[in-house]
Amino acid sequence: MTEHRFQDLGLQAKGDGGCACCGPDEHPHGGPGANASLGMPLVASTAPDGTVTADYLVDGMTCAHCVSSVTEELSAVDGVVAVTIDLNVGGLSAVHVSSTSELNEELVREAITEAGYSLASRS
Repeated sequence: MTEHRFQDLGLQAKGDGGCACCGPDEHPHGGPGANASLGMPLVASTAPDGTVTADYLVDGMTCAHCVSSVTEELSAVDGVVAVTIDLNVGGLSAVHVSSTSELNEELVREAITEAGYSLASRS
């Protein structure tokens, strides 16, 4: 079972039917940063039960729709059991991914890109 935590930010949808960050024809899929370099996890740890948690920074997320898109794509990656996101509107959002084993970094990047966002590069 995948855990989804969302926080209502009180953002209002645009009158044209899109979410607060995009209109119906401006969906973020393929948006800015789609070809960004791979972002390595900031923190990776293993719990006593064997669950591996990795934290990433994702650029470009602005609302609950963004959180939902990233959560949906990451939840589809084999082994992922939970995704939680700390949305930082206008900055880098912290994405916490728990899985049954260490995740393939390329699969994480592909999921984030498919959602229309990019992993922040580690300097």
